[in-house]
Amino acid sequence: MALTRDPELQALLDRQAITDVLNAYCRAIDRADLDLLANAYHPDATEDHGGTFKGPARDYIAMVAPVLPRARMTHTTSNIIIDLDNDVARVESHILAFARMKKDGEKFDSLTLARALDRFERRDGAWRIASRRLVWEWNHDMPMSEGWAKGLIAGDPSILVLGGKKPFDPLYTD
Repeated sequence: MALTRDPELQALLDRQAITDVLNAYCRAIDRADLDLLANAYHPDATEDHGGTFKGPARDYIAMVAPVLPRARMTHTTSNIIIDLDNDVARVESHILAFARMKKDGEKFDSLTLARALDRFERRDGAWRIASRRLVWEWNHDMPMSEGWAKGLIAGDPSILVLGGKKPFDPLYTD
């Protein structure tokens, strides 16, 4: 016998499950955790990365796989709006990304906001991205500047525990 839940409770559980996927996607990109990234998508999912890539999500993952371990970046997800319709959800979320980059020998910092327009589907009880379309909103590039709040966070930055990539980040080692 299938478990029947109150529809409002089920909607809350569905929204949380979708939000968990969005947060895991950001973790996967930042930690270069390709298994976690692939798990955010259904196997037949599509990715339209706002003009930089369009095709199967698995091909997008293969394209970014060699870049992620070398890139220092942080992604955050906010302004999540979820419209549920049974086993399909239309989801809009903001992705704010900070990246430390290098071009022509010059290091710089880049701050970018994009919106993800996702179609999630629940299959076999699991919510995952079935299609994603990225829409770029704005970008700000600036000279690289890392002073740890002019020494207020740490006078000696060598004492700081810094984030890393899988498997070396404390998330995977502790």
